[in-house]
Amino acid sequence: METMQVKPGSQKTPVQEPQKKPAFQAPKKKRKWPKRLLALVIVAAVVVFLFRSCSGGGTIASGTAYVATQVSYQDMSVRVSGSGTIEPAASYRLTTLVSGEILEAPFEEGQEVHQGDVLFRIDSTDVETSVEQAQIAVRNAQLSLESAQLSYRDLLDSQSDQRENVQIKTNATGVIAHLYVDQGDDVTLGAPIADILDREHMKLTVSFHTANAASFYVGQSASVRVDGTGETISGVIDSIAATDTVGAGGTLVREVTILVDNPGALSDTSTGTASVGGIDCAAGGSFAYADSAQLTAQSSGELVSLTVREGDWVTEDQVIGAFEETDMATQIENARIAVANAENAVANAQLSLESAQQRLEDYTITSPIDGTVIEKNLDVGDNIDGTNMTASASGGVTYPAVIYDLSSLTFDLNINELDINQIQVGQTVEITSTAVDGRTFTGHVTTVNINGATANGTTNYPVTVEVDDPDGLLPGMNVSAEILVEEGGSALCVPIDAVDRGADGAVVLVPGEGALAEDGITVADPSKLEQRQVTLGRSNEEYVEILSGLSEGETIIREITASSSLMDMMVSGTEG
Repeated sequence: METMQVKPGSQKTPVQEPQKKPAFQAPKKKRKWPKRLLALVIVAAVVVFLFRSCSGGGTIASGTAYVATQVSYQDMSVRVSGSGTIEPAASYRLTTLVSGEILEAPFEEGQEVHQGDVLFRIDSTDVETSVEQAQIAVRNAQLSLESAQLSYRDLLDSQSDQRENVQIKTNATGVIAHLYVDQGDDVTLGAPIADILDREHMKLTVSFHTANAASFYVGQSASVRVDGTGETISGVIDSIAATDTVGAGGTLVREVTILVDNPGALSDTSTGTASVGGIDCAAGGSFAYADSAQLTAQSSGELVSLTVREGDWVTEDQVIGAFEETDMATQIENARIAVANAENAVANAQLSLESAQQRLEDYTITSPIDGTVIEKNLDVGDNIDGTNMTASASGGVTYPAVIYDLSSLTFDLNINELDINQIQVGQTVEITSTAVDGRTFTGHVTTVNINGATANGTTNYPVTVEVDDPDGLLPGMNVSAEILVEEGGSALCVPIDAVDRGADGAVVLVPGEGALAEDGITVADPSKLEQRQVTLGRSNEEYVEILSGLSEGETIIREITASSSLMDMMVSGTEG
């Protein structure tokens, strides 16, 4: 709300010519005890006067009283006040949707951190596996796209040789593990025909301790033992994983893949262990077929012949069936559609990979701001997830970590709609806090938000204030603030209700000779009160500036009705 700062008036000084008094003058200090004594005298006089008036005594109309007031200098500065809570310039309360064990937490409470500094590094083994699987899916989709593009180009280049295109030829050597079609089926371009497996070679992936695997290399000899049979097979290292994983007992291990010739009894359900250079693996694994290929249709139409069954052995480029000869234009259009579908598949696989990579990045949590660590509630070895945000005993929320940017402190004031048009960015603000008693801080308005909030028929607008020198203030402290809207300075003033404005100008009542009693305060004879013409200046809800017609320290008379409160009379009678 809008308030006006009042400074005590100076002692009365004799002035011969009121008009020669300067319009503005710094106020002088006065002792407070005379004002308090004067207040008591005024209240007593008013009570006695009203009693006499109401009893029919005297010559004044019943229910009216007069109060003497001195003309004094007042601070006419206009201020808008409010309250708020100190906040840091920026804050970060750590939350995360990922979960896992914290492997690193290289910061402490009270430490300064910078944007990009690592706060928590979380175990991301499962997500790393997802990234690898997504990378494989992208490669497979790209291969399928290349195959579809090649088929499309082949159709364009060999439109004159339709018979060649309708033949189904194998693209690998191995066993027909699965047939997707039967003779007589209608097959579209690019549809799967059969899966061909190379069962002559098998791959076994096992885990070695990281320290041991660090010395291995691709092509190095290895010895493989088949579980259940005790048979030992020679092989070579085909690949070594690039990253470590956590094995049994919390040890770090690395996966090593070994390629062996299939003696005939191995399948993808077989398991085994291995040793390299006399070093045994930390954990065994399952066998997988060394290679596989999927045969897809290079044409479309009815499958008029199919010469193989599941389990048959085929060699690369072997003809195993044929389509009914169809219109070449239809085949080319189908091939174009197959390319478009393969392109979409590549795009989807890449999006899945990007999503997995982004999830992997989420497992390394960094600070988004420069600031000071206010809280650290989790450390290495703890598990972190969304449930780490818990209600605290004080009623708030506990986060894994909280960071404040204390380079500056701010707070918001809610300013009433009647005052908001007076507020501007840059205005000076005086700030006090009961938590820092006896000190006054300064600040300035940084933001005036016109997005107000309405409640009970009144709209308030948020105004942000930055503290200039916050030494002693802390986030969370409650403060009271006054925005200096207008620097009015000191002006000669009287209470606004002491002035009577009429057609001929403004007048005030002054005591003529014999109007006041011996105490110089009580009006003894209202008939001897006189009107004096005055020139008015600025005003607010309480005071009006006197430009001419009165001097500092002169006595004026305020007419008070019986309905006025004694407190109003006491305040008006002692101000100045």
